[in-house]
Amino acid sequence: MTKPSLAKGTRDFLPSEVIKRKYMFGILESVFQAHGFVPIETPSLELMQTLTGKYGEEGDRLLFKILNSGNFLEEADAQALADKDSFKLASSIAKRGLRYDLTVPFARFVVMNRDKISFPFKRYQIQPVWRADRPQKGRYQEFYQCDGDVVGSKSLLYEADLISIYSEAFTRLGIDVQIRINHRGILQGIAEAAGIADYFVAMTVCIDKLDKIGEEKVKAEMIERGISELSAGKVLSLIKKNDLTELSKEISNTASGKKAIEDLKMIFDASKAYHLKQEVIFDPTLARGLSYYTGFITEVVAKNAQMGSLGGGGRYDNLTGAFGMPDVPGVGVSFGAERIYDVMETLNLFPIELGNILKVLVIALDQNALMNGIEITNAIRQHGIACDQYPEVVKMQKSMKYANDIKVPNVILLGEEEIKSGLFSLKNMSSGEQSKLTLDQIIEKLK
Repeated sequence: MTKPSLAKGTRDFLPSEVIKRKYMFGILESVFQAHGFVPIETPSLELMQTLTGKYGEEGDRLLFKILNSGNFLEEADAQALADKDSFKLASSIAKRGLRYDLTVPFARFVVMNRDKISFPFKRYQIQPVWRADRPQKGRYQEFYQCDGDVVGSKSLLYEADLISIYSEAFTRLGIDVQIRINHRGILQGIAEAAGIADYFVAMTVCIDKLDKIGEEKVKAEMIERGISELSAGKVLSLIKKNDLTELSKEISNTASGKKAIEDLKMIFDASKAYHLKQEVIFDPTLARGLSYYTGFITEVVAKNAQMGSLGGGGRYDNLTGAFGMPDVPGVGVSFGAERIYDVMETLNLFPIELGNILKVLVIALDQNALMNGIEITNAIRQHGIACDQYPEVVKMQKSMKYANDIKVPNVILLGEEEIKSGLFSLKNMSSGEQSKLTLDQIIEKLK
């Protein structure tokens, strides 16, 4: 007999966990809706041609590919198969893949549904994504993302609006965070100032690893990618300047740097009007190694929990162009739902009462009462109160143990005496208090 097991990087969720996740998603949804965002959904499967080339070199390696149906080797690249070249072979035997994020599928959605939506189009989306990454604490191969994006406007007010969504959502979730922002133009300006404009992508991929591997290893990787030691040192020196005014002296003579400085000043000014409750800082080390960002970029980290990024995003003005619809600007953010959940669990931020969906359990003391219990259970449910009935007549010890195990706050004990008198025994499972009440009185009390 095969021992049951889970695929690595995946999880089961118990009822108590699902309830907490719905609570978390409910808050995020309500914040998005308050800002005028509408929900959409896209398929779990996308064509590989939709996914590849959108996430940078490392992102492409983490795509989950799905083998073609039937005899997939029939159309396999014979030379790649003989050479055991898995990357080249994949394109001939896997034409579909699991979505890596929600942003690229959203860009495809916009292009395919352009005649059915109005611009600017503000959408939010909460669905699972898959990445062939190494599982670790707070990082899974299957996980939910919660994204909010706006397409069809270049207004920087949307950047400020998305920052305020982060601030409002994390405040309501009870997590103290730091919202870090940067601009790809800042990084391009740094690359130009360091004389390595042609190595911009390599530089950002390396900088994005700064928190994970440290300055010396980042410098070594830049050199390994062809950046001179002098230029690598210059880059590391410039990204330490976390004062916007100070850094502007170094890069404002570059076209990219000047525009980026102006954009960030505008975003900071607009954000002040929201009277944000969370901290927002400029962080020139923030690179976000995904290749589709073109302007503003952001990342959120918890202040009182070691969990890495809880969210991130940015402007991606050229993304829809890859699907035949150029010049459609876009900006968006993503919430890392799994990590947010783990932080809330660690810090005990979920309301205690969340576990009590069921408000009362009816326990019949004899066979006659069992049938009467159906009517009572149904009557209580008609008033919008979650009620269930223990399905058998058993020893009181067994049925009460079940009530304790499922943590139901109240039980109704139903026997011959209760049926004759019309007064039913309602027991509070926390205090042990027991009272005789009519059904109407029980319903009013439970409401």
